[in-house]
Amino acid sequence: MKKLVLAAAFAVLGASSGANAAIYNLGPLTAGAPIPFNSGTTPIVPGVFQDIFTFLLPANGGTGYAVQDLSIDLGALGTISSVFTTFGLVSNPDGILFNADDAVVPGSVVTGPSSALSFTLPGNGGGSAYIVIQGIATGTLGGIYNGAISVSAVPEPGTWGMLATGGLLLGFALRRNRTK
Repeated sequence: MKKLVLAAAFAVLGASSGANAAIYNLGPLTAGAPIPFNSGTTPIVPGVFQDIFTFLLPANGGTGYAVQDLSIDLGALGTISSVFTTFGLVSNPDGILFNADDAVVPGSVVTGPSSALSFTLPGNGGGSAYIVIQGIATGTLGGIYNGAISVSAVPEPGTWGMLATGGLLLGFALRRNRTK
């Protein structure tokens, strides 16, 4: 039930946020250096916003997601800041946004209000997905944020098997040498 409520909330906010909604494509993600994303080069207009970042996850990789507000006080000119209300990952098997196969990934949704949100997930099956960032640009000039997605390599089952076999062979060799 919670999954259905969260999916409905993402859909309603996506439809109602008007000018403060954006969709970005990060492309295929690979293990290694974190993949950065941000709200763009100009501040988000003050008010409610929702941004979506689409990407392809590699199979069997653990992932970590983080988003952080960049608050700036420009004195008499005004302020730039944001508060995040929801941050989550949605599985999108066919790569088409907002249709019946989109599903919120269990354990991925974190809520605010907060100036920073993050979550991590164990290995997955890979494929098309997207993150949804919802919040309020509270600064008089709007809001700006940065984020990153980290993908770690999780060994294939065959790799674990080879590691275990090598450990057993090493153990037998050590035991055999000790008995001589």
